[in-house]
Amino acid sequence: QVQLVESGGGLVQPGGSLRLSCAASGMIFRLNRMGWYRQAPEKERELVADITDGGSANYADSLKGRFTISRDNAKITVYLQMNNLKPEDTAVYYCNAVQYGHAYWGQGTQVTVSS
Repeated sequence: QVQLVESGGGLVQPGGSLRLSCAASGMIFRLNRMGWYRQAPEKERELVADITDGGSANYADSLKGRFTISRDNAKITVYLQMNNLKPEDTAVYYCNAVQYGHAYWGQGTQVTVSS
């Protein structure tokens, strides 16, 4: 089993920034891909960004330029830097990791963008 623990969510004003972190632990051999998804109320969960263990990143088109994903393989941690946040970014953000085709999920962290 792989455990994922997210941190860094909270309330921020429009235009502000937040940095999410997700630390992985447990039976880790190779986390091929780690990433972030989000789910807003009454909407489906959607990909925000993910990154391979080699550092290749993939973003949702609508978020390119505002969000940056990074990964520290030594710490088995993935980060999401979110800048110029908008009210429509309000959602629960979930960490995701894939190991040998099996997906693991964190418990989610709430991000609320509001004045």
